[in-house]
Amino acid sequence: MPILKFKTPKLDRNAPCWCGSGRKYKQCHEAFDEKLRHAEMMGHTVPAHALIKSPKDIEGIRESAKVNIAVLDAVADRIEIGMSTADIDRIVQEVTRNAGAIPATLGYDGYPKSVCTSVNDEVCHGIPDEKVILKDGDIVNVDASTILNGYFSDSSRMFCLGNVSEEKKRLVQVTKECVEIGIKHVVPWTFLGDMGDAVHQHALKNGYSVVRQIGGHGCGLAFHEDPWVSYVSTPGTEMMMVPGMVFTIEPMVNMGTDEIYQDEENGWTIYTKDGKPSAQWEVQVLVTEDGCEVITY
Repeated sequence: MPILKFKTPKLDRNAPCWCGSGRKYKQCHEAFDEKLRHAEMMGHTVPAHALIKSPKDIEGIRESAKVNIAVLDAVADRIEIGMSTADIDRIVQEVTRNAGAIPATLGYDGYPKSVCTSVNDEVCHGIPDEKVILKDGDIVNVDASTILNGYFSDSSRMFCLGNVSEEKKRLVQVTKECVEIGIKHVVPWTFLGDMGDAVHQHALKNGYSVVRQIGGHGCGLAFHEDPWVSYVSTPGTEMMMVPGMVFTIEPMVNMGTDEIYQDEENGWTIYTKDGKPSAQWEVQVLVTEDGCEVITY
């Protein structure tokens, strides 16, 4: 999806603001637009108005997120050694449907299931399967995406089953720390590259690599929106983060090489090239005036 360029709004200062707040433009987003205009003149990438969520949209996304969180809470309560990843899919379907929502992955670009379940060396997009049985020592990423009343939410968690090795436990913990660091670096009027680099440096400091080809994304009115979010980036680059933007923080951290490959048979599952474990946590955040609100976890 191409980046939407900011356009100077052709609005009277006393006209209703474009954001849908009902306030006059001069009392709402006029100063905001001036900051965007100045940043773009300085050569920075800034979000178009289409990427700034209205108050109504934000409330809708929050409601969707409540279901998304409940889905992963249910998985956390019921996941166990000996169950199949297809059992996890059934839990997700049950909780999502009972809440009057829809699993966003089901049928998305032909994806056949309601959740992604990625085990050990599977980086992401693992397809739930009756034949994939969770074993003692496995680490599993469960990535759930939800649609409620047309609004999208997205998050994932790692689960450690039974006697997980200290090496794997450390990978899972450091990956969680990477997300926490990313959250702290969501500062309005700074850059996604600042946040992404902070995430990357923490992974490197601990001896890990971060997947380059797959990153986070805008999410809220659609499953995948601009901006694309890299966690292998340069400070002062990428799109400027501004209040009203909603996107995911979801670095995929590998114990070994950052090189990956796709399953040729199913066309979805991504694996580490060296067969070493990978971990991922995902949250969805709303940029606020003084930081961010974590909407899903």
